[in-house]
Amino acid sequence: MEFEQFVMAHEPAIRLGFFVGVFALVALWELVAPQRQLTASKALRWSSNLGLVVLNTVLLRLMFPLAAVGMAAFSAANGWGLLNHFHVPFWLAVPLAVIAMDFVIWLQHVMVHAVPVLWRLHRVHHADPDYDLTTGARFHPIEIALSMLIKIATIAVLGPPVLAVLIFEVVLNAAAMFNHGNIRLPAGLDRVLRWIIVTPDMHRVHHSVEEIETNSNFGFNLPWWDRLFGTYRAQPHAGQLGMTIGIHGHTDPREVVRLDGMLLMPFRGEVAGYAINRHSGSGRKAP
Repeated sequence: MEFEQFVMAHEPAIRLGFFVGVFALVALWELVAPQRQLTASKALRWSSNLGLVVLNTVLLRLMFPLAAVGMAAFSAANGWGLLNHFHVPFWLAVPLAVIAMDFVIWLQHVMVHAVPVLWRLHRVHHADPDYDLTTGARFHPIEIALSMLIKIATIAVLGPPVLAVLIFEVVLNAAAMFNHGNIRLPAGLDRVLRWIIVTPDMHRVHHSVEEIETNSNFGFNLPWWDRLFGTYRAQPHAGQLGMTIGIHGHTDPREVVRLDGMLLMPFRGEVAGYAINRHSGSGRKAP
């Protein structure tokens, strides 16, 4: 209980510390070994993308003051969830919970590509004209709130230890910055790492304008789900340097680079335009 109280009391500081550390590391890596040439103003993109991070952080703290770790502690205290009900030992419950929550995130990612109204929200993430570590944190506030509701429901059903939730949150945020990084890895190292974690070259395929590529490589952290369910794609058709990042029809910098444009994007355009339900082998584009 003392450990849970410590985590709950210091969870924002722990997460912030890991965020700043990984952000600085990947940002430096992007300077030393970039994979692609950026096309938009980096200063404007970063201020807008990181502006979303600040806005989303404030929103979550106001709407969910106890956040995910608080729900885990509440579930443990009340015996909620499968892991608590079956008294799974701590040493096994932690890795099982982390893997299970990662699978739920993968399912959620597929869902936001499949449901029209959710794709409208998620396309804010995909409409970034460039691909670097700030893309990994670029999500519309409504999508972030819905994601937290799904996470809280998952924790209530699963009953993970507080430590598992903290590990999952920290690792997921770090992995999102890493696999959205504009960084170059040796091909051999990339092939090996893809069996353990989603790499930048693997996830970049998901940000292609080509629909058949947009609807692949949904994983943020663990790469196994895409391989298991047949949504894995090794490389983009045009290659890592030749592929186009973004969404067709969303190229106006006022919409895809500026913060106000990103916040309004879900409310513009036709609701019929979404990705995965239009999927075909013909390579049609995601609207």
